[in-house]
Amino acid sequence: MTQINPVIGDWYKMSGGSIFEVVAFDEDDGTIEVQHYDGTVEEYELDAWHQMLLASVEPPEDWAGSMDIDKEDYGVDLENNRVDWHENPLDKVLDS
Repeated sequence: MTQINPVIGDWYKMSGGSIFEVVAFDEDDGTIEVQHYDGTVEEYELDAWHQMLLASVEPPEDWAGSMDIDKEDYGVDLENNRVDWHENPLDKVLDS
């Protein structure tokens, strides 16, 4: 079994299918803090980490899964492909 060292910001998959991101690694204490895709935060001892069956994976395409937000909460309209996005709306008011 190959040992995978934790890297902050990298995503991993457990043998059971759960994916998570390493959000903190304290080498002095030997602890790793991870955040699962659903937002759950857990802490593992480094020894326990090396016993886990893990695989490095790409970050999920829907990066907001662990943040529990909807598309409306992004602050942008992801489906709006307006051509006039660069125009100042006040120009239309002033021209009236």
